[in-house]
Amino acid sequence: MKEKAVSEVVIYHNPACGTSRNTLALLREKGVEPRVVEYLRAGWTEAQLTALAARAGVPLRAFLRTRGTPAEALGLTAPDVSEAALAAAMVRDPILVERPVVEGPGGVAVCRPPEKALTLL
Repeated sequence: MKEKAVSEVVIYHNPACGTSRNTLALLREKGVEPRVVEYLRAGWTEAQLTALAARAGVPLRAFLRTRGTPAEALGLTAPDVSEAALAAAMVRDPILVERPVVEGPGGVAVCRPPEKALTLL
């Protein structure tokens, strides 16, 4: 299956997160005006999350935010939790997704540190 070409840059952004704000500022400093998706408001779909993880070349678990979230209390950090269970939990509670996720012509990544976004342009 041929991968869909992405020409725009999208940042899945949490304005309350310093790293997310810094990543957005860095993109703008480089002359890139990304489409900003405030994922805590917009939410996720399972298909969207699994597609982003696939394009990033990582398991969905790499998108799981554990710090400051109920991930551990929900049992999501256990190694035997399925991708489907992770996706369902992330859809129910978007705070479980690490941020910021940036999608661009060069791929998809959780951009920690913010400079990682520059590799996706």
